[in-house]
Amino acid sequence: MSAPRPALEALREQISRLEGHNRLRRPTLPFGVPEIDSRLPGGGLVLGALHEVAGGGSDALHSAAAGQFCAGIAARTRGKVLWIVTRQDVFAPALKQVGLSARRVIYVEAGTDTDVLACFEEGLRHGGLGTVVAEVARLSMTASRRLQLAAETSGVLGIAIRRWRRQSNAADFGQPTASLTRWRVSVLPSVSLPVAGVGRARWRLELIRARAGECADFEVEACDAQGRLAPCRLALSAALADGSDQEEAGQRRARA
Repeated sequence: MSAPRPALEALREQISRLEGHNRLRRPTLPFGVPEIDSRLPGGGLVLGALHEVAGGGSDALHSAAAGQFCAGIAARTRGKVLWIVTRQDVFAPALKQVGLSARRVIYVEAGTDTDVLACFEEGLRHGGLGTVVAEVARLSMTASRRLQLAAETSGVLGIAIRRWRRQSNAADFGQPTASLTRWRVSVLPSVSLPVAGVGRARWRLELIRARAGECADFEVEACDAQGRLAPCRLALSAALADGSDQEEAGQRRARA
């Protein structure tokens, strides 16, 4: 006996979603940086999907940059943000610095990866959140598929921050998952200022995987107070924009 046609159609649709060939175009969240958005399907980060982010090194500096990158993305979505942690080291003022107000964040502490994944999936299925961010050490293909399907169903953006207590476990980041994109964030020296002080932080973003998109590396200025990135070349012309370079040049000519 052949299966009813509606059941066959539903099965084909589920397989299509698992393979990333959803016929319905899903909304995206552009970064506002053409070099990045042009490499992503739909011109931005797909909402209602799972994405992975990791720091470019084993130290806290790169880990913090990865967290701020995720917070900047979450800041540009609407609704509450569920942030699931395994360690109590999230610095709320750093999240606010990139536009994610503490009033929008609901923190959940989970002791094990199993608990994290359970909370992650439940948050994605809830449907009333803007973003769900979760710190995950290990992420299997089976678990990531469940998260991806939950995000597709509700339309909630899911971000898995890959963190490891031992650097030897970082090899798991190279294993295949169902996430649509995979990013690595590394800290770069800030741009020199025309006056004494520390310039805006800079990052190297590595788009390691993009389903139906292109992999690439980018050097950007870190997220601003609205969660937006900027190409590093804009930092070079920042002094020109406010006229400080012209003023200094005029003073030199006057002294001569």
